[in-house]
Amino acid sequence: MGERVILGLESSCDDTAAAVIRGTPGAAVILSSVVAGQADLHAPFGGVVPEIAARAHAEKLDGCVAQALAEAGLTLDRIDAVAVTAGPGLIGGVLSGVMCAKGIAAGAGLPLIGVNHLAGHALTPRLTDGADYPYLMLLVSGGHCQFLIVSGPDDFRRLGGTIDDAPGEAFDKTARLLALPQPGGPSVEAEAALGDPGRFPFPRPLLDRPGCDLSFSGLKTALLRTRDAVMQDGRLKRSDRVDLCAGFQAAVTEVLAEKTRRAIAEYLVSEPETPLLAVAGGVAANRPIRAALERVAQENGLAFLAPPLRLCTDNAAMIAYAGLERMAAGAVDDMTLVARPRWPLDRAAAPMIGSGKKGAKA
Repeated sequence: MGERVILGLESSCDDTAAAVIRGTPGAAVILSSVVAGQADLHAPFGGVVPEIAARAHAEKLDGCVAQALAEAGLTLDRIDAVAVTAGPGLIGGVLSGVMCAKGIAAGAGLPLIGVNHLAGHALTPRLTDGADYPYLMLLVSGGHCQFLIVSGPDDFRRLGGTIDDAPGEAFDKTARLLALPQPGGPSVEAEAALGDPGRFPFPRPLLDRPGCDLSFSGLKTALLRTRDAVMQDGRLKRSDRVDLCAGFQAAVTEVLAEKTRRAIAEYLVSEPETPLLAVAGGVAANRPIRAALERVAQENGLAFLAPPLRLCTDNAAMIAYAGLERMAAGAVDDMTLVARPRWPLDRAAAPMIGSGKKGAKA
């Protein structure tokens, strides 16, 4: 397949995004990437409100698409396909994106490609650095945390993941418990930089068990109890808050580092020619966590790759690129494409946290 120009749309949570990329698998460039955040809309509620998010996506998607095309200097007649996040995510937002993409594809006579949002994150090292398959990916975000061996655009083997809260979710909940602004990750990281990580001995969940699975729900509960123990007259001193943040972040970092060591050992059994640990997702923007993972990679003889911070969080460039890889593999959808709230990458693996009528959660 020669070069293709792909328009991508992303609306799985609280970022409305559109982007245009051009290239071939492993050799693509981003022509434009537009992200319209919704933080101000959700801030009064301490978290993302699905109905508000869905309405905002419906209002912003067409504007983001127009801006992305304008910044790329292209019109729809120069686009080869439309790629869109078809899941997993908040169903109202995913549906908004899918319907917008269908309208564009139908109106312009373009192929439509449904993309797994998690695959977008997992394939980002291919977009940014042309990483060779197979590589080890730690996908660590607000809603997901998985170790994956990535061997192709639709070939993912999960080595382990969270059995409850994802790290990003735990950071957000910690921020709410400590009256810090949302999103919680940057707020907790900023406070932690001023604190003593050794003052509060928070647990390191599941380190006493073999394997690569993770758990962060108990860590959040431990922080809540410690906060209540140090509060005076219903107030939390700044010195206590920064130490709580530092201790919490240190615990998350240590758990992720140790579980990464275990995942690396399992990955290296296959003797990849160019061993690589990649990390993606919003939590990959946390500097101490990123530094710890890079040290683990170096200690085990792996190259380390993390995308630029702007590509760690949700964006449409990664969706456009995943669409490019799927198109090259002959995977093109039609107007029967549906929005999916759940969509595991490794469909052969047992569900991590249960399965219901709508399918496995992860």
